[in-house]
Amino acid sequence: MWLLVHLLIITGLSIRVLLRPRRDPASRIAWILFIMALPYVGALAYLMLGEVRSTGAPVRRGPSGRAQPPSPAWATAMAKLPGRASPGFAIGGSIGGFAPVGGNTGYLLDDSNSTIDAIAADIDAATEHVHLLFYIWLPDRNGRKVVEALVRAVQRGVTCRVIVDDLGSRAFIRSEHWSAMKRAGVELACAQPIGNLLIRILRGRVDVRNHRKIVVIDNRITYCGSQNCADPEFAVKAKYAPWVDAVVRFEGPIARQNQLLFLTDWLNCTDEDWRRLAQLPMPPREQGFVAQAIGTGPENPYSATPTLFATLMFSARRELVITTPYYVPDAAMQAALCASARRGIATTLVLPARNDSRFVGAASRSYYAELLEAGVRLHEYTGGLLHAKTLTVDGEMTLIGSANMDRRSFDLNFENHILFFDPQLTQDIRRRQDTYIAQSRPVSQADVAAWRLHYQLCNNVMAILSPVL
Repeated sequence: MWLLVHLLIITGLSIRVLLRPRRDPASRIAWILFIMALPYVGALAYLMLGEVRSTGAPVRRGPSGRAQPPSPAWATAMAKLPGRASPGFAIGGSIGGFAPVGGNTGYLLDDSNSTIDAIAADIDAATEHVHLLFYIWLPDRNGRKVVEALVRAVQRGVTCRVIVDDLGSRAFIRSEHWSAMKRAGVELACAQPIGNLLIRILRGRVDVRNHRKIVVIDNRITYCGSQNCADPEFAVKAKYAPWVDAVVRFEGPIARQNQLLFLTDWLNCTDEDWRRLAQLPMPPREQGFVAQAIGTGPENPYSATPTLFATLMFSARRELVITTPYYVPDAAMQAALCASARRGIATTLVLPARNDSRFVGAASRSYYAELLEAGVRLHEYTGGLLHAKTLTVDGEMTLIGSANMDRRSFDLNFENHILFFDPQLTQDIRRRQDTYIAQSRPVSQADVAAWRLHYQLCNNVMAILSPVL
């Protein structure tokens, strides 16, 4: 009887793995081997972690997430772009449903503290509404600074809405500052609520999270980048500090696209539909660059985020520079990055020397040998935990946002990015990337070849497990 049960578990779950849509072959093989090796543990793990399903209310999307027919606005914006930039914006539109829009301006904030200061100043100047979404909000100095600005804004009659992730900001939700905002009249919501853990597990993966960082003020200002609402000292993981982030403050029509992303998340959290705010008329802006918001999540087409990254890699003609804290690519993205270097593009990848996730750090290092062999210039940042997620192409085009280059951001997290074409602002970001490189140690093929056998074994085992975890 037990042998029969054993075989039924292995066979039944293996068939389920094979029949699940949107799963790459490597992931299928990894799960089947795991289930065969540890049937009961594997069965429980697969039911908890193996199937990506969003949680909470059903996702009601704003943009369709499908390719949109060309519109006059789309054609006007694309006409302002050189042909080499078109593929990235076309893919971005097919993923998020937003057309590229012109008339935007922006500047790169100096550091984490100046970003929070700028957000607080914009909140203090707000006259209509303030919308904030953060994966992590800590009850520290910077966290309190934004709380105080929100309370002041509500007292002036400004509508303030805040979304935080129920897991990433759990300490903040339980703090006095969350209660103080609620008493003051700030409208609050928690994304991806956990609730009863046992019931929550039955409904889908606990680790499907809202990892977005969105700030929209008065329908005309928005921020985009890697910054959480916290001090760079990041008290919850202080030994890796400082957290080094990059954020751009934008003004223009791009704010309406981020607005729609926020309001769609607000609808999913509260059942309140304010998406009409994103459709209000806006004063014309003739001057400014072309930009496009791109929202991604578990409901997107499979491999949407890797496809976006790979398309931008293939569009490079001279130079490609990438900074990311976590690098656990799928096969297509790894191939695209290697191909970029092999076709003569000056390709640079900057990662943190010390990662807050030992698993991710080990998995990342398993890709070093192939990257270096292809000619990718690899650097490990030593000035803290490099958390900035930036990709620049030929010093002209930039992708900045919340997504890491790992499978969690590809498959599990709700993320947001802004893609823009502007040589001047991109050069500012390139200079910032150069400061990261200046505080990094280069990694050579000789360095990787000198790794001890057990070190290589650990890295490669973590890489094999990445499709499972």
